[in-house]
Amino acid sequence: MTRPLREFVHAFGLLLDTRPDEPHLLAQGGALLHTLVARDDWLPEAFAEPHPAYYRQYLLHADSTERFSVVSFVWGPGQATPVHDHTVWGLIGMLRGSEYSQGYVEREGAWVPGGEPVRLQPGDVEAVSPRVGDVHRVRNAFDDRVSISIHVYGANIGAVRRHTYPPEGGRRPFVSGYSNTLLPNLWDRSAELRSATA
Repeated sequence: MTRPLREFVHAFGLLLDTRPDEPHLLAQGGALLHTLVARDDWLPEAFAEPHPAYYRQYLLHADSTERFSVVSFVWGPGQATPVHDHTVWGLIGMLRGSEYSQGYVEREGAWVPGGEPVRLQPGDVEAVSPRVGDVHRVRNAFDDRVSISIHVYGANIGAVRRHTYPPEGGRRPFVSGYSNTLLPNLWDRSAELRSATA
């Protein structure tokens, strides 16, 4: 059932059409994302499959002009990202399970944890951007189950040149790509229409 995702994508596109400044975008977009992740009955199983060795990043939608993308992050037990940045605004909504987001700050040329990690529970939304804090590390809060979060970024995030920050210092460029090659068809309403006319 992709209707909630389709409605979210439509509403988010309309929001971007108003050209909001970043604080309004993160606030209003965060409210839209909260509505999407407040229910857990719409994500197709093909975009919720974990990998035993590393987390997966599935593309759910890419705006035709790459203004934004929507991604499901699927965390196997205990899996985590390296410390990394995004270079664009982003919204993280917790759909299933739980995760920790640890912000990092630069001190004397090294990136170190800044403050306490934030634990996201289903329905919670967090923002990142170069303006509000862009470097963090995310990990599954559970060692015995899968967690899934839905991310929205201000670009086609799988094609953005970003960086990781290794413990020994410096930064390394990376492009994340995606774990899937197929997209859900948001515009096929045939099943809905058949059931409505039955």
